[in-house]
Amino acid sequence: MSVHRSAFRFDPAFRAPLALLGVRPETSWVLVDDEALEIRYGPWRLRTPRANITGARLDGPYRWWRTIGPHLSFADQGVTFGTSTAAGVCVQFADAVPALVPGPWPRHPGATVTVSDPEALRDVLGAPPG
Repeated sequence: MSVHRSAFRFDPAFRAPLALLGVRPETSWVLVDDEALEIRYGPWRLRTPRANITGARLDGPYRWWRTIGPHLSFADQGVTFGTSTAAGVCVQFADAVPALVPGPWPRHPGATVTVSDPEALRDVLGAPPG
């Protein structure tokens, strides 16, 4: 079984405000294995089977007010877990998943994460499990 762990890229200017939300390097990461994608972003969590991922693409750079912190996109209902304005990975799901609030709603058709090595995460998500 292969496992890939991506750390979030934390822009220095946003470290302190994010820490107030519980989002710190030791509480925020993306884990991909043969079975699932798991995103931990401070107190927020998203977990979905690997088979639910339909695509992953590079995205960014971003405006800070659109990406830093947990965000809901009003355009497509996607969720963003942002720690940097530099770049990220947008992951698309076949079946929308919950992430922003406890419980099953709202559900998000995609998630954007601002990890330190977006190319590596994109490549892992695009490769078949195993």
